Amino acid sequence: MDYVIIVAGGKGLRMGSDIPKQFLPIGGRPVLMRTLERFRAYSKALQIILVLPEAQQGYWQELCKEYHFEVAYQLANGGQTRFHSVQNGLALVPDDAQGVVGVHDGVRPFPSIEVIRNCYETAREKKAVIPVIPVVETVRHLEGESSVTVPRGDYRLVQTPQTFDIQLLKAANRQPYNDGFTDDASVVESYGHTITLVEGNRENIKITTPYDIVVAEAIIQHPSPNT
Repeated sequence: MDYVIIVAGGKGLRMGSDIPKQFLPIGGRPVLMRTLERFRAYSKALQIILVLPEAQQGYWQELCKEYHFEVAYQLANGGQTRFHSVQNGLALVPDDAQGVVGVHDGVRPFPSIEVIRNCYETAREKKAVIPVIPVVETVRHLEGESSVTVPRGDYRLVQTPQTFDIQLLKAANRQPYNDGFTDDASVVESYGHTITLVEGNRENIKITTPYDIVVAEAIIQHPSPNT
């Protein structure tokens, strides 16, 4: 059985809003609902685990009633860091479970179904998979007070869902936390497993600023084949 842990712990500080960014509406529906709906569209059998800070759960339940949201999911409490939030989500996955578990940002509502499927299917063989997209802008590396251009072809931008063999991710998340754990791939890499890259989709933006809301509205109004 496959799972996805959707982590949504944002406070909306970069939005300049009192409402956490995952609850802001795009196209008339909260961001987080669109995210859960995308994974349910990928698979009706997928087990969805939503990780939310306890302080936000009441508001979320009110939104679910208001919007008649009916996607089935399990709820876990958010932790001090993303690492701890994922740990809390993984605790709802049986210890003897076999299959693939994805971890996805709650504020990424536009992963394409094709990308989700590719991540899950590739992880069945490779065990640890992340979607990435090319860097299209010039990149400079800071060296003290100076900087140098670096070959952008050597770099990729990382997205989610990041997908893993369930037993591998559980084992990796038993490691002590350190500041180098910037995403789930870094946790698994620290545990000693190689990460496989697959192609993501550029529409799979992470909504963190007011500008991103404008872009998200445009994506909804003018969907591409990838969305």
